Amino acid sequence: MKKYDPFENVQTVMEQAAILGKIDRRMFEIIKNPQRETKVYLPVEMDDGSIRVFEGYRVQHSNIRGPFKGGIRYHQNCDLNEIKALATWMSLKCAVANIPYGGAKGGIQVDPSTLSKRELCRLTRRYTYAIEPLIGADKDIPAPDVNTNAQTMAWVLDTYSMLHGKPCPGVVTGKPV
Repeated sequence: MKKYDPFENVQTVMEQAAILGKIDRRMFEIIKNPQRETKVYLPVEMDDGSIRVFEGYRVQHSNIRGPFKGGIRYHQNCDLNEIKALATWMSLKCAVANIPYGGAKGGIQVDPSTLSKRELCRLTRRYTYAIEPLIGADKDIPAPDVNTNAQTMAWVLDTYSMLHGKPCPGVVTGKPV
């Protein structure tokens, strides 16, 4: 039995919709794959002094309609094809709702319940540093998703702002008021 592939699924659904909707094949070719896939390896010092390396992703599907927008998830089963599929769905959701954003998604393969708050902070800051060239208020705006929250977004905002030498509140949504 073949393993379920979320990205293969979204492409199949899009193919069927393109046929039913008589979508121009040239346009379909443009939007069927992400514009950019980024995979990062994140070495983090754990509370016991050991180093653990986590795998992270940021996929930017399409910015045809505006800056990329999409959540960051922390989950032990997170992988690149899941993130690609979710970024694609975000592009489609924004288009259907007529919201001027494109789709993106990020994630780290981690079970956050196994990490302390300090370890989560270090992991989030390392991830932000790794994807910093890709994100920004006019480029790609992360948000909370599975197992991330306002505190996670505050760490992203703080790290990004430190790297830019000024407050950059537009870099994320879902941060504390």
